[in-house]
Amino acid sequence: MSDDSFFREVNEEIRHERAKALWDSYGPVAIVIAVLIVIGTGLFVAWEYWVENKANSSGDQFSQALTLANSGKADEALAAFDALEKDGYGAYPLLARMRAATVQADKGDFKAAIAGFDEVAADSSIPNVIRDVARLRAALLLVDNGTYADVSGRVEALTNDTNPLRHSAREALGLAAWKDGKLADALKLFEQISSDEGAPRNARQRSNLLAELIRGSGNAT
Repeated sequence: MSDDSFFREVNEEIRHERAKALWDSYGPVAIVIAVLIVIGTGLFVAWEYWVENKANSSGDQFSQALTLANSGKADEALAAFDALEKDGYGAYPLLARMRAATVQADKGDFKAAIAGFDEVAADSSIPNVIRDVARLRAALLLVDNGTYADVSGRVEALTNDTNPLRHSAREALGLAAWKDGKLADALKLFEQISSDEGAPRNARQRSNLLAELIRGSGNAT
């Protein structure tokens, strides 16, 4: 046997012994890690599948409830939204609450609709922007079905210059003030909208018209 062959065999034996020692030390741990990775991957895939199915199912339920509402089947739609609120997944329970209140308003049950929007507005687990929208929706209904104080209590805080809902909030409060005989307050609110370049064009035009009507009455003192 040549020296080269001898050294190769020794090196191979050393490598074999090292590999055996590593396996003896870390082999069981490697097996456990591999098993955990397989199990974890399986659980993740199963969870993703479950989430996707739940979301798709809730989306289908919401679509069906909307179809009922748009078909004039208010009571059936409300029952569907109620079921979705209780058992829906993701954002669908919240969407169901908001839409149910809209259906209540459409069928003329303004008390129930306002209560529904107020419940959303009072729920601290809901993002503030959605709560503000619910306050505004309740206030718009209260313009014709409540008092100036009712409207003000919901949207006064939304009329500040930095709030993205300020234009609609000011309009609701302005209409409530006009209805309550507070013409000077109403005029001020409509002028704020018409002079706000950030307001939608139709809102500015409507506010201009309302402001002119108040000025024309001669009672805005």
